[in-house]
Amino acid sequence: MSAVESLSLPASPARKIIVAIDGPAGAGKSTVARHLARHFGLLNLETGAMYRGFALKALRQALPLDDSAGLEELAGSTQIRLEAGDDENRVLLDDEDVTGLIRNQTVTDAASRVSVFPAIRAWMVHLQQEMGAGGGVVMEGRDIGTVVFPHADAKIFLDAAPEVRGMRRFDQLGEKPAVQPEDVIRDLHARDERDRNRADSPLKPAEDAVLLDSTNLSLEEVVTAAEEIVAAKLAHESSPTGQKK
Repeated sequence: MSAVESLSLPASPARKIIVAIDGPAGAGKSTVARHLARHFGLLNLETGAMYRGFALKALRQALPLDDSAGLEELAGSTQIRLEAGDDENRVLLDDEDVTGLIRNQTVTDAASRVSVFPAIRAWMVHLQQEMGAGGGVVMEGRDIGTVVFPHADAKIFLDAAPEVRGMRRFDQLGEKPAVQPEDVIRDLHARDERDRNRADSPLKPAEDAVLLDSTNLSLEEVVTAAEEIVAAKLAHESSPTGQKK
């Protein structure tokens, strides 16, 4: 299967760390990851965008999303690259910029469905590990701290009550959305069920992750707490007694 072009990283020790952010849909992972990347001078790699890009290709080809063999064959002829941007990554699918085409509910739901298959996850994990191998990244997803980078320097599991996450997603749809809040919350519950109960790499906190529940926190409070978690971890790692084993 195709390799992903590595993103170039400045040769600075401060840019060699790996920060892993995991959590369910709607928890605010992308927002927190973008903030931490800017704050600590890291690259933000949104792994969910890779799954969405692949899901978009499957939808375009009218491939059944439960056809594991067909999806694996499709992956073999698929190239996905992420290019760092000011606010978000550019997602290139077979050299086509699809960044603006993957942020809708249909593609998001499809991404959740194709991601349950072990062969697809193994392919994606390999690509993600290639991108983050040099360090200096914030990587967010659902199995970064447990599977992709189990030895990440700092791990955060970002969570919130399903109803809160659902309303955040609904608010992101803008004025006069085609669905009701209860529809968004119901879809999110279904996605949680798939993510937490899939046989391969189920969604769960890494044993050494810091749980950050944003249910009753403002966005400013969440990003401040995340900053403090990473800063404390880095301070510990740099101390004479806190070196990694």
